Amino acid sequence: MKITVLTGAGISAESGIRTFRDSDGLWEGHDVMEVASPQGWNANPELVLDFYNQRRKQLLEVEPNAAHIALAELENDFDVQIITQNVDDLHERAGSTNVLHLHGELFKVRSTVISTTILDWKKELNKGDLCKDSYQLRPHIVWFGEDVPEMDNAIRLVRETDILIIIGTSMQVYPATSLLQFAPSESKIYFVDPKPTISSSERIIVFAEKASTGVIKVIETIKSNEL
Repeated sequence: MKITVLTGAGISAESGIRTFRDSDGLWEGHDVMEVASPQGWNANPELVLDFYNQRRKQLLEVEPNAAHIALAELENDFDVQIITQNVDDLHERAGSTNVLHLHGELFKVRSTVISTTILDWKKELNKGDLCKDSYQLRPHIVWFGEDVPEMDNAIRLVRETDILIIIGTSMQVYPATSLLQFAPSESKIYFVDPKPTISSSERIIVFAEKASTGVIKVIETIKSNEL
């Protein structure tokens, strides 16, 4: 039984990580295009570096929550693959072993010129921090307007799944929102979000609640049906 899990900001919010955008469209007081776009990087790299340094520092201070842990434990009974839109490492810290990051990883950096040069990085990243080829390093984050290199792998995983669980995401951000259409017609879909953007149907079961409680209920439902 293959289970694919797509997670968004909602699952990490319960660990204390602020969601991508506040209600006013700002992220930590910044317009997202200032800190999450190639244009923002070119205009003010120091601002972008400082912004992600603060995000990295915050991530070091938080822990996985019950939803992350429950998904990791699900590997004891099923073939589980996580596809996350989040750039934190909370799934890995909880114990999940198959995690695909659609939008990059906060604890990694890469060369501004040679995109395949990727380094683990938990400290501050500053101007003058260079890769081995003497190019400036930048956050290993997929910014607005950039390609999503892992999208084809995500589509493949969804196409092969028996069960798709969607957690803490509005499914409004492209290209992640398109993944739902690749789920096999016979697959079961579970959607967990306090304010779900889709409704229950014969194929889709919606749990309108936060991740830490909704995920537990989804897993109980799956185990009662499959084990």
